[in-house]
Amino acid sequence: MDEGGGKKKSGKKAIDIMTIIGLLLGLGLILFGISFTTPPDEPIAPVREMYLTDEEFNEAYGDWEESHARWEQIEMPQFEQLGAFRVSNFVDSFVDVPSIAITIGGCFAALMVAFPISTWAKFPKLVGICFMPNKYNPQDYIEQIIDFAKEARVKGLLSLEDKLAGTSDQFLKSSLMLVVDSVEPEKVHALLEAELDKLDERHGIGKNFMDMGAAFAPGFGMIGTLIGLVNMLKDMSDPNSIGPAMAVALLTTLYGSFLANLIFSPMANKLQVRHDEEYLCLELICQGVEAIQAGENPKFIEEKLNLLVTQKKKGKKSKGGDEG
Repeated sequence: MDEGGGKKKSGKKAIDIMTIIGLLLGLGLILFGISFTTPPDEPIAPVREMYLTDEEFNEAYGDWEESHARWEQIEMPQFEQLGAFRVSNFVDSFVDVPSIAITIGGCFAALMVAFPISTWAKFPKLVGICFMPNKYNPQDYIEQIIDFAKEARVKGLLSLEDKLAGTSDQFLKSSLMLVVDSVEPEKVHALLEAELDKLDERHGIGKNFMDMGAAFAPGFGMIGTLIGLVNMLKDMSDPNSIGPAMAVALLTTLYGSFLANLIFSPMANKLQVRHDEEYLCLELICQGVEAIQAGENPKFIEEKLNLLVTQKKKGKKSKGGDEG
């Protein structure tokens, strides 16, 4: 690293296209929200009038007979709009295109700035892990390891090579092959620890992506709300429009909270859960392989691995209790 020492960097400089696109997209969406934020549609007059008494109506609009005659001249499409207003008013109250553009688009634009394209390429896989994960059962791994331990104790370590041919787990197979190939215990331990660290780092990137999304979404929701408030405060001449305009301004905060609390934060937690499940099974493999290489008794290995699983479960429970 060249931080004042005068040494040249070995890596090549390259333009980060994702950062540039993300910044331009985020700024463009904010400008779009500023330029095209629209006030909520006013309900058509007949909806308000139908709730007035005859006396109130006459006082506000004149004689009932004359008003009724004008009412009959209203064209049919307006009556159709009245029905559509009644049906869709509730849903339309929670839909605002500029607010969606600022919150959702801005959040993903910020993520484009924060993460390289290689991380974005993994986004579909991260979502898939949340919905269709691989199952890791610690007891299945313990049984396999004990089976290999018994085989090695009776027939020797070289006998494991043929038995490994039917093993589907590549990490278990490659780890035991180190033992079969008579690699020194210190090197085996270092290699296995390096694999655990690599797994931890790889999974951490995915979780960090979701955590950042959970942080960005409310922020852009607040930006949209501030934009809406500025637009509202520019024209305070009509007091009746302040409430609906405020509702539109708050929609971005709603969208940001929705993204953070229903999508990004739960997915980040799910990725952590999946990581813990896989990491535990890899830890079992590492300890089991080292124990087999050391020639430990299979019964002792089984008790040690079961103890590891119990300690991990207790650790999760105590952590959950402290957080509660």
